[in-house]
Amino acid sequence: MLNIKTTVVGAVSALMMTTAAAVAGPYDDYAGTTLVVNFPAHPHYDAVMKVLPEFTKETGIKVEVDQLQYLKMREKQTLELTKNKGDYDLIAYVVFSKADYVYADQLENLARYFMNPKLSDPAYDAADLVEGYVGNIGVSGGEKGYLPGPTGSLFGLPFGSETSILGYRQDIFDKHGLKVPTTYEELLDVACQIPQLEPGMGGLASRAASGHDASHAFLLHLAPLGGRIFDDNWNPIMNNAEGVAAAETLKTIVDCGTEGAATFGFAEAAASFLQGTSAMYLDSTVFAGQVNDPAKSKVVGKVAWAPHPVGMRAGSQTGGFGIGIPRNAQNKDAAFLLMQWLTSKKADKMIALAGGNPSRYSTHADEDVNAKFPYMATFGEALKNADPDWRPIIPVWGKINADLGTTMSQVITEGADIQTALDGVAERTKAIMQDAGYYTWQ
Repeated sequence: MLNIKTTVVGAVSALMMTTAAAVAGPYDDYAGTTLVVNFPAHPHYDAVMKVLPEFTKETGIKVEVDQLQYLKMREKQTLELTKNKGDYDLIAYVVFSKADYVYADQLENLARYFMNPKLSDPAYDAADLVEGYVGNIGVSGGEKGYLPGPTGSLFGLPFGSETSILGYRQDIFDKHGLKVPTTYEELLDVACQIPQLEPGMGGLASRAASGHDASHAFLLHLAPLGGRIFDDNWNPIMNNAEGVAAAETLKTIVDCGTEGAATFGFAEAAASFLQGTSAMYLDSTVFAGQVNDPAKSKVVGKVAWAPHPVGMRAGSQTGGFGIGIPRNAQNKDAAFLLMQWLTSKKADKMIALAGGNPSRYSTHADEDVNAKFPYMATFGEALKNADPDWRPIIPVWGKINADLGTTMSQVITEGADIQTALDGVAERTKAIMQDAGYYTWQ
């Protein structure tokens, strides 16, 4: 006689097994996979290393990290990305590598991964990612080829991105009744008052060393003062009135700086602020974590933060690092799961609490993050003005950048005429762009 109860129970059990299989977790197919990733030796990625074990614990996916100094990282990636089968499943890349890698078809377009319901987390909330970071680090093919726009595509996600922020000595400002500068006019006024009020102290610590550092410092002021390197037709315009104003601003800052300011690179400018020989600092947010570290800083508890001052526009820098999947990666789907997890709300907060640079608005506003790092709320406000076009990210930028940096150093250290110097950069830039084919359609 047919046992109806047994048959029903069996059918239900089979249905439950089928349902369980149908809703298998997104990581199940990749448990036991080992991903090899390439990260820079950088404070953000040092924080990431503390959090990575949690990813393996949650997913069963193992991660091996090849962590290199970022210039050596670029050299290694240049070799790896040309192989038929690469060793890296996920790479971190510095922002100015985006143009080279995308143009050479060496990074995966992320659209098909975000379209895949088995891989894409519907709670990811991409709109929470800092818009300027996404445009600067991840998008290519839109406006000017390297910015978002109707024809743009996503090739990477911000991860260790930075913007510019103003750090200032609260104790010095309070002592002399100084107003925290919100405009460039106020910034220069205070920068040149400080050496008079505090003999031996410089106003604003800035990069100025010949090459990349001097170019970076010029660009830091060019965007907020209303300038750009090119117009919409790729004509160089760094020598217009706004460009001259940016160069004059940089020279004034260096002239009102502490001894040796004309030779400062990033590390030297940071050290001047940390050691108390400069009253202000205007550069990357990555620096903030060192200010209250007694092992590195003599200004612990004396520093406050404010957004990048406004000129003709509000525009802080965007830079730092992003992460992408190489076209020749061997475990692309699992690499996407790692990328998505690392940039999720949960991991972004974990990394921020470990000392990294968050990529989400919500993390900057998070109560726990602000309890540990009170400046994060200010950084979050500043990020609303993060400018993805503060410098052009095009394949020939390296040549132009080197020329601009050498020329700015001549302005700072040799007193070269600013207009003449920038006219020379514009002329040489025009020739570089001509050779690269930028005027083919004109």
